[in-house]
Amino acid sequence: MSNIIEVTDLSAKELSIYSETSEIQLLRYYEPEPGIFIAESPKVIRRALDTGYEPISLLIERKYISGQAADILERCGNIPVYTADSDILTSITGFRLTQGVLCAMRRNSINDSAGICQTASRIAVLEDIMNQTNVGAIFRSAAALGFDSVLLTDGCSDPLYLRSVRVSMGTVFQIPWAYLGNSSENYIESLKQYGFSTAAMALTDDSVGIDHPELGRKDKLAVILGTEGEGLKQQTIDACDYTVKIPMYHGVDSLNVAAASAVAFWQLRKQ
Repeated sequence: MSNIIEVTDLSAKELSIYSETSEIQLLRYYEPEPGIFIAESPKVIRRALDTGYEPISLLIERKYISGQAADILERCGNIPVYTADSDILTSITGFRLTQGVLCAMRRNSINDSAGICQTASRIAVLEDIMNQTNVGAIFRSAAALGFDSVLLTDGCSDPLYLRSVRVSMGTVFQIPWAYLGNSSENYIESLKQYGFSTAAMALTDDSVGIDHPELGRKDKLAVILGTEGEGLKQQTIDACDYTVKIPMYHGVDSLNVAAASAVAFWQLRKQ
């Protein structure tokens, strides 16, 4: 049975995780235990529930209770369900909910990068990518186009921040991911020790085309993607087995990293 609570006090302490708590504070909410993240939209929340994330509370536009989110309320049991009309929810969150539902959820323990490397054959590695939209889009492409997992350097934005989760359409819950942690400085060598061939996505004089026949045949391949603007560090490029480029036309020099990832994942999936 749902515990539906009509919102009458916008400053209520129970709503603070939706209204005034930063994403870094949510990340550290139960420190040293894993913290909290916010999932938005029925589809994304369902995917989080499907993969075992624990709901804490819901903030939901009134019409969704018996509408698009009715099944979510049934699945979430007796957690608090805070509800009001759309304009009140906008006052709480600071933005208009396009799909009427937010769910605060407990984070699960983060995967171990070593465990991922032992079992995966295709890995996307994100080096210092801070743009949350790009992180979310890369996860969605990795999940959709046949990559097994995603590894991130410590300089990357958290994949469970609200925008990344939303842009990924919840695929951040479906594909294993981990931070490289202490191995970030020499992560290319670590990947090679696990049997991966490494392909840096970069424009250099000695780059090979993305359709290079050797790449798709590799048993284990890690595709390394760098941040917008500066791209990959030179030491990363130098350490990789291949430097790979996507051919460009009409004078265009490169693609956005999220768009480039989709092309790379499709072409370099295991043949």
